[in-house]
Amino acid sequence: MARKHVLIVDDELSIIKFLRATLIARDYEVLTAMDGAEALQVFEINLPDLVILDIMMPKMNGFEVCRRLREWTQVPIIMLSARADEADKVKCLKLGADDYLTKPFGIEELMARIEAVMRRVKTPPATKPSLTCDNITVNFAGRQVIIAGKEVRLTRTEYNLLQELVLNANKVMTHSMLLNKVWGPEYQTEKEYLRVFIGRLRKELEPDPANPRYLLTIPGVGYMFKVPPAAKS
Repeated sequence: MARKHVLIVDDELSIIKFLRATLIARDYEVLTAMDGAEALQVFEINLPDLVILDIMMPKMNGFEVCRRLREWTQVPIIMLSARADEADKVKCLKLGADDYLTKPFGIEELMARIEAVMRRVKTPPATKPSLTCDNITVNFAGRQVIIAGKEVRLTRTEYNLLQELVLNANKVMTHSMLLNKVWGPEYQTEKEYLRVFIGRLRKELEPDPANPRYLLTIPGVGYMFKVPPAAKS
């Protein structure tokens, strides 16, 4: 099996050297860049399987690199930051990042996050072919979401979360259940991930995201995808 390629983007040479040596020892191929502009060039030429992306960098910060990558690729992105600021974490997730780690971090924690992100990429298809609810169709076989006849582009994590909710339509899915199913057991305390990704899905699916009809919050418990009785599968 071909080894996975990881692009490490950080303006600290010591961080790059450390992560590069660690990932090579774990059988990954490693690419590196020391600023945002270089990162985009390296990515376009090599098309890696995963990006580890620092936020604070010269020429172009990690926020902008993430935004530009999400314009055309769904490659998993793990953001790094020296600031333990929840606003930064939420901003990264809203831009399309898959995960966020605060420096300093343990290498085992990083490896666990990498493995979890790569597992989500390999999520097996659902056995149910599709579900239609009003003008929303989720095609499980093709991993497509179609609204009013037009396909909506979702990231892998957005789709995986929606699929989990739709497959359990009209059932309450707790925070813990969703985090475990979509992100993995390493993410049991990351409730803000759910809040951000549910918000992103509502913007795509709901006629009025502020007053959701389908993606309902069950206060203190979790979320539910509500399907009217007339919806067909």
